[in-house]
Amino acid sequence: MSESGTSTRSSEPDGPLGTTLRIGTIRSCRPNDGARRPAYVLEIDLGPLGIVISSAQLTVRHTSGDLIGRQVVVATDLGTRMIAGVKSEALVLGAEAASGGITLLGPDAAVADGTLVH
Repeated sequence: MSESGTSTRSSEPDGPLGTTLRIGTIRSCRPNDGARRPAYVLEIDLGPLGIVISSAQLTVRHTSGDLIGRQVVVATDLGTRMIAGVKSEALVLGAEAASGGITLLGPDAAVADGTLVH
């Protein structure tokens, strides 16, 4: 960070852990057929920041129908990675559930898409 308190790495403010975390709504979900482990390709709406694509291994606990419309926390400034043929632009955050699979992190009340997580 610079002396003014703004990030010198990008135009986004630094969030927790030195990365930018935002709230987005999953608008579409389809299988990532090229993935070695079952995964979905998600289109996530970040409001005024646009739509980002993410490939995420969420199939153990979630169906595609369960995910559409759900708000999630995403890291938006980690760069783009090619994952099984998909240009993944954001990382969806979750935690390993005791019963297996990933449980998603998200707000407990609706917030505007693109909202910065503090």
